[in-house]
Amino acid sequence: HPDKNKDPGAEDKFIQISKAYEILSNEEKRANFDRYGDAGESQGFSQHQHRQFHRFHDGFYFDESFFHFPFNSERRDTSDEKYLLHFSHYINEIVPDSFKKPYLIKITSDWCFSCIHIEPVWKEVAQELEALGAGIGVVHAGYERRLAHHLGAHSTPTLLGLINGKITFFHNAVVRENLRQFVENLLPGNLVEKITDKNYIRFLSDWRKDNKPHVLLFDHMPVVPLLYKLTAFAYRDYLSFGYVYVGLRGTEELSSQYNINVYSPTMMVFKEHIDRPADVVQAREMKKQLIDDFLSQNKFLMVARLTNQRLFQELCPVKKSHRQRKHCVVLLTGEGEKFAEAYEAFLTFAVANTKDTLKFVHIYNERQPEFADTLLMDEEKYRGRSAVVILERRNNAGKIAYKVLEEAWQGSKEDNFILLDLLDQLRTDPGLLSSETVVADLNDELAPMFLIRWLYSTLDYISDCWDSLFHSNWREMMPLLSLLFSALFILFGTVIVQAFSDSSDTRDSPPSEKDETAAKMEKNDVSFSKESNSRIPKKGFVEVTELTDINYTSNLVRLRPGHMNVVLILSNSTKTPLLQKFALEVYTFTGSSSLHFSFLSLDKHREWLEYLLEFAQDAAPIPNQYDKHFLERDYTGYVLALNGHKKYFCLFKPHRSGDEGGTLGSCEDYNASLHAEARGKPSCSPGSRSIKNKLHKLSFWMERLLEGSLQRFYIPSWPSLD
Repeated sequence: HPDKNKDPGAEDKFIQISKAYEILSNEEKRANFDRYGDAGESQGFSQHQHRQFHRFHDGFYFDESFFHFPFNSERRDTSDEKYLLHFSHYINEIVPDSFKKPYLIKITSDWCFSCIHIEPVWKEVAQELEALGAGIGVVHAGYERRLAHHLGAHSTPTLLGLINGKITFFHNAVVRENLRQFVENLLPGNLVEKITDKNYIRFLSDWRKDNKPHVLLFDHMPVVPLLYKLTAFAYRDYLSFGYVYVGLRGTEELSSQYNINVYSPTMMVFKEHIDRPADVVQAREMKKQLIDDFLSQNKFLMVARLTNQRLFQELCPVKKSHRQRKHCVVLLTGEGEKFAEAYEAFLTFAVANTKDTLKFVHIYNERQPEFADTLLMDEEKYRGRSAVVILERRNNAGKIAYKVLEEAWQGSKEDNFILLDLLDQLRTDPGLLSSETVVADLNDELAPMFLIRWLYSTLDYISDCWDSLFHSNWREMMPLLSLLFSALFILFGTVIVQAFSDSSDTRDSPPSEKDETAAKMEKNDVSFSKESNSRIPKKGFVEVTELTDINYTSNLVRLRPGHMNVVLILSNSTKTPLLQKFALEVYTFTGSSSLHFSFLSLDKHREWLEYLLEFAQDAAPIPNQYDKHFLERDYTGYVLALNGHKKYFCLFKPHRSGDEGGTLGSCEDYNASLHAEARGKPSCSPGSRSIKNKLHKLSFWMERLLEGSLQRFYIPSWPSLD
C-alpha cells in the first residue's frame, strides 16, 4: 500500500494488484480477460464490440435461442464453472491431489452437440461422485488449449480419469453406471480386504507388521461401497481397511464378538488391542464428512513405531510458538520377547497419559541405529535394554532438544513415577530438555526393495503402452507405429534374405569332408586363373577378397574394432594352389563374423609387405631394397592377421622342411629366416616341398590367433597401398 510503503513504484503496483483482484473476482471480467488477453482500456472496447456483434446476430436468424442450445460460453450452464481447470491449477494442485483421490475430468468446448447431449448425465454423476469423495474437473478446450493438449484430448467431448498423476481415457457409453464403474476401476484392487470369521484375527494382528491401525466396516451390502473404497484410497498411508458383509454366512462369530447391529453400517478402528475397538461410529447412512472426522482422529497407533522420516515429522512436529509446544516420548527398544514386557508397560503408561501436547512413540534400535546412538551415546547401561527419551524438534534440519531417563526403562512402578514426574515438570519448565543435538533422517523401514519397485515400474510402463496402443490418439501414435513397423520390416527382410542365402549355400557347398572339398577345388583349378584379380568367387564355404588400393581403407584401415583381416601373401604363379590350401585350412573358422579373409599380390605390393615386416625384426641389421637379394626373397605362403583398429599384426611363416612342428606364428625365428633369405638361400624352395605344403599347420595358427596367444607386432600407422 502506498501509505505504508514509500517505494516510488508502490503506487503502480497497488493499482495493478487492485485491477487484478477486480478481474479475478468477477467471472465475466475474468472470462473476457481469458478471451481477449487485455485488462486495460482495450478490454472495454473489445467487450463492447463483442456485445454489438451479439445484438446483430441475436436479431438475425443465427440466434442460438431459436435452437434452445446453450452454445455460447455466456449462456453455458453455470454448474461447470466451479469445476473449471486452468493449466497452472492443474499442475500445481490437481495432480498432487490425485494421489489422495481420483479425478473425473471432462474436456468440452462451444458449439459441441455431443457435449450438450451428455450434459444431464455428467451433471448427475459429477454431483454424486463429488459427494463420495472423488474429484471433478472441467477443461474448456477453447480457452485452455494448452491444458487440453497436455491431457491428450484432441476432440470434444472427452472424458478421462486422473489418479496418482496417471491419465486414463473413458471409452464407453456416457451413462451413470459406466462412469461410476470407470472411477471405481481407477482405484487399486487391494485397498479393501474382505473379512470373515476365518481371517479377522490375522487381519487385526497385522498392526505390528504394518504399523497402522486397522479399520473394519460392517454393512449389509454384498459389494464394498464406492464411498468406502475412496476413503481407503485417501487414507491408505495411515490405515488398513477391511470390509465385513454381515449378510454372508461365516461372519456370525465376528458380528457377535463385537456386538454389531446388522441393520446399520458400523465402522470400528482397532489399534494395539484387537479384542476391543479403540473407537466406533455407527449411522444409518454413512456420509463422507462423518467418516473423515472419525478417521482423522484415529490415524496413528497409541504408541506408533517411527518407521520413516515422514511419520516422525507428523507425530513430532516442529514447534511454531510457545503455546504450540509438542513433545514426543520415545521408547528406544528392541525386537523379540526380551523387550515385550518393557513395551507393554510403556503402552499402558501411554494410554493412561495421552494428551494433545504429548505423543508416545517407539523405535527399534537395530533398525534405526544412527538415531539411537545419537541419543544414547552408546552408554553401557543401555546396551541390551530399553530406554526412554523425551524430545522436542526445534527445526526441520534435525535439531532436537531432549532428555534421557537416567536409568533403563523396565516398566516398573518406580519407572512410571519418574517418567510422570518429568512430564509434570516439563509443563512448567521447558528448560528441562537441556541437551541438544542433530539427528539424521530416519530410514524408511517399510519401503519395498529396489527390485520390487523396478518390477512395479516396469509393469506400469507396459500397462501404459498397452493402453496407449489401443486407446490413444492415432496422430500421436503414428511416429511410434511407423518406427515399430520399419524395424519389423527390416528384421523380417534380413531373416528372409539370410534364409534364402543359407539355402543356396547348402545346395552349392561341397561335402563336409576335407578330401572331397579338395577334389572339387582341384577340378576348378582352371577357373581360379580365369577370375579377376579384384575378387575371388565364393566357393560355398569361404570368401577371399584381394586387398587392393580400392578396398584397402574399408578392409583394413577403418576396420571395425574387434575385427581382423587374415591376409595370404601369394604371387601370380602360386595363386591357385595357395588359395585352395588356404580355403581348406581356414574353412572351420569362417563361422566367426569378426574374421575377414583376403589375399595380397606379392608382385604388386612387395614394398608394402617389406615395410610391415620391418616391425617384426629385432635390432639386427635390416636389409634394404637396394640389397641385391631384394627381388629374390620369397614371401609366398606368409599369412598376416591385421587388426586395423589397434594397429598391430600377427605373422605366420610357411612350413619349412625338417620342422615337424611347423611354424605356428610365434615369430621368434623370423629374423634368422629373413637373414638366410637375404643371403640368397630362400627357405621356401619349391623343390623341397610342394607349394601347397607351405600352409601346413595354418589351422593350428588360426586357433592360437583366436585364443589371443600369438605375438603381436605394433606399427605407428598403416602405410598406403600403392
